[in-house]
Amino acid sequence: MGTSEQNYQSGFGNYFTSESIPGSLPPNQNSPQRPPFGLYPEQISGTAFTAPPGQNLKTWVYRVLPSVAQQGFRPWAGKNNLVKSPFHPESSIPEPLRWDPFPIPAKVDFFESLTTLCGAGSHDSRTGSAVHLYGFEASHENRYLCFGDGELLLVPQLGTLKVLTELGLIDLEPGEIGVIPRGLKFKVQGVDPVSRGYLLENYGEPLRLPWRGPIGANGLANERDFLVPRARFEDTSRSCELIFKFDGGIYSATLNHSPLNVVAWHGNYVPYKYDLRKFNTINTVSYDHPDPSIFTVLTSPTNLPGTANIDFVIFPPRWMVAEKTFRPPYFHRNVMSEYMGLVYGVYDAKPSGGFVPGGGSLHNMMTSHGPETTAFQAATDEPLKPIYQENTMAFMFESSLLYRPTPFALSSPARQKNYQDCWNGFKPATLPRR
Repeated sequence: MGTSEQNYQSGFGNYFTSESIPGSLPPNQNSPQRPPFGLYPEQISGTAFTAPPGQNLKTWVYRVLPSVAQQGFRPWAGKNNLVKSPFHPESSIPEPLRWDPFPIPAKVDFFESLTTLCGAGSHDSRTGSAVHLYGFEASHENRYLCFGDGELLLVPQLGTLKVLTELGLIDLEPGEIGVIPRGLKFKVQGVDPVSRGYLLENYGEPLRLPWRGPIGANGLANERDFLVPRARFEDTSRSCELIFKFDGGIYSATLNHSPLNVVAWHGNYVPYKYDLRKFNTINTVSYDHPDPSIFTVLTSPTNLPGTANIDFVIFPPRWMVAEKTFRPPYFHRNVMSEYMGLVYGVYDAKPSGGFVPGGGSLHNMMTSHGPETTAFQAATDEPLKPIYQENTMAFMFESSLLYRPTPFALSSPARQKNYQDCWNGFKPATLPRR
């Protein structure tokens, strides 16, 4: 981990309390008449007030100045490649797509570098998601962000990030993920000279642990391994810019103080991080190829049981021991849509070099895909003995909705126009004479 775990609290979905100054958390009162030190109470609600127990998300914060103490919003004058939902059907094409890593521009920060690759659904219907990429060299000390359209899932691929939020600091290195709830204010700073990675904007239900079913109470991503930040605030009177993504538009307001001025808080609507290397992998020890759902870390459900708005799935280091079985991912067409990225290493179905760290691929619903020709032949011919798949971390954003690529993604030089060639050279099966 990038910093000591003393900056974090453990657990997932619990109710947390934290104060950066002893005595700043009011005793037994959410909105007292006279809060300690003259702090201002404010509730941040992530669900409707009447959401059922276990699904109700809220956090009370106690801050130096109230959130309303700012100038009015105006359209943001900067530039990036964020695309507003809903995503247009004319950009859909029925073939597999793959991209090289996008170039990292100079002299832009995290927000300016954001580029929308594809998306599904729309933010106003509260369904679907968008896949963005980031890559930057600079950090903007006085720029803060708030995404009102969706929850954010950060997947760093290159460089460590410092994500400072209203509720505390989260540091993320490649191999870890961070989640920022919808509407929470934050800023992103790069620790290393260059930072690059993936960002999922989830318009639907908040991400949660999947139902483990017959696996039982343990396995996959365990609750104890999720970390929540402890209270930490910025006490400054310098001029700051707050960028608000709202209804697909981008707006800017000026503040004379940092919006990260929460001294104490309690609740369960909180940012968190998770180390993907702690994932407890489940796999077959007899025969056949299990479905990739056994690698689900987090899910955003729909009203249809077992069908996700978003599943976040990883393919980490693991033992491959199945007997009489083709072990790499099989050829398939899926009613779900799959965007895949690679954090580090090699993905076993695409070892020839086209699918590289920082790149990505999109296999939309019912689009044929599977192992490339060389991977298929090697896995067919190799002797079946236990193999440890090491030094690899691929992931998948899987959705029940159609991911529509943006015009920028389709026309970018990073798009591999010859992706389909990786399946050239298959020979017809040899059938017995009739």
